Amino acid sequence: MGYVLEVNGLTKIYPSFELKPVNFHVEAGEVMGFIGRNGAGKTTTLKAILNLVHPHAGSVRILGMDYMDNEDKIKQQIGYAVGGINYYKREKLKDIVAITRIFYDNWDKEAYRHYLAAFKLDENKKIIELSEGMKVKFYLTLALSHHAKLLILDEPTSGLDPVSRDEMNEIFRKLADKGVAILFSTHITSDLEKCADTITYIKNGEILQSSKKEDFISHYTKEIGGAPSLEDIMVHIEREEVIL
Repeated sequence: MGYVLEVNGLTKIYPSFELKPVNFHVEAGEVMGFIGRNGAGKTTTLKAILNLVHPHAGSVRILGMDYMDNEDKIKQQIGYAVGGINYYKREKLKDIVAITRIFYDNWDKEAYRHYLAAFKLDENKKIIELSEGMKVKFYLTLALSHHAKLLILDEPTSGLDPVSRDEMNEIFRKLADKGVAILFSTHITSDLEKCADTITYIKNGEILQSSKKEDFISHYTKEIGGAPSLEDIMVHIEREEVIL
């Protein structure tokens, strides 16, 4: 079976930052944690995948189709929240949905009602009235109401309290069990411990490793020794000698 998402040689060059060739893939039912420090290139990568910033080189295939050539068709089958979406802050959820559903050929009203109830969302509330966790649940509701096969999420658990983060990680696992592929960026290693199948690590615009979580940990255990956690590994990768 083909991959849901294939990223090959994706690059983006800015005057002060370069995203070096990015290569990784995500399968159906897989949760990939995309990890690195703030400013490492996570958001740039996700935006380049979605052509929200135009990459200088490389290709992206989603559901077997070239993204550049089939962008409108592919967007019918994916969901994404990238770069701190705060659109329609003062609009009610139901009014946002009324606009959004027009753009999707396979909008499923019953699925929408199901996730609205499951996530305990009040569609008469405004975006500005929602907690960060409820905002993420609303974005997920929009994506799942048109049966998205791939979710691309930028720091979806950032700003959430530990209980809400744990709940969100459980939601990701349940969606993956239903066959949804999930790519989410984070710098919170405990989230990856709980829900990620694979880990892709980026540092200074360069992918250091992309592999199954167990293989990722095994790779760095040889360098560090003992039984390192993902947090230990991140500190090992990022820590620089302090000069006093």
